[in-house]
Amino acid sequence: MNPTQPPDIRLIDCTEEDHAVAILGILNEAIVHSTALYDYVPRPQSAMATWFATKCANGFPVVGAVDGRGELLGFASWGTFRAFPAYKYTVEHSVYVHKDCRGRGLGGVLMRALVDRARAAGVHAMVGCIDAANEGSIRLHQQLGFVHTGTMPQVGFKFGRWLDAAFYQLTLETPLEPVDG
Repeated sequence: MNPTQPPDIRLIDCTEEDHAVAILGILNEAIVHSTALYDYVPRPQSAMATWFATKCANGFPVVGAVDGRGELLGFASWGTFRAFPAYKYTVEHSVYVHKDCRGRGLGGVLMRALVDRARAAGVHAMVGCIDAANEGSIRLHQQLGFVHTGTMPQVGFKFGRWLDAAFYQLTLETPLEPVDG
């Protein structure tokens, strides 16, 4: 076990069949109660089929942290950064931890696993878009070597206030031989 990993935690690859309901619960809690997602309305269960299909079709990982009973405590994934070919070595990632499990180091465990997956996949840059007021997520990213690359002020509006989107990037040594096209 990783020495920085909380006891009784196991990392897994999430599947739609086994984890869609739990992932949706974590996402919808974040939508309703935080600015971690700039959505207004909780997503329906039917949205998870499309979400998982997109992840699967593009080879995007969905790494989960489960406890000894197999309960999903959090997950991390990535998707397309921008839909232009020259961005093929860049991904935009996300990490979400169940509201009852925050502050236990799970975000770091999940992010370290995601960074390892990115290296193995030949990703060059991981980008996180974080609400600028989310000090915990910003601190986590900084601890993992992500650097602040810019803030877009007042690009979101939620809970009656303007939100600033801060971008954090980790540049990896991979791929060793990038190619155009």
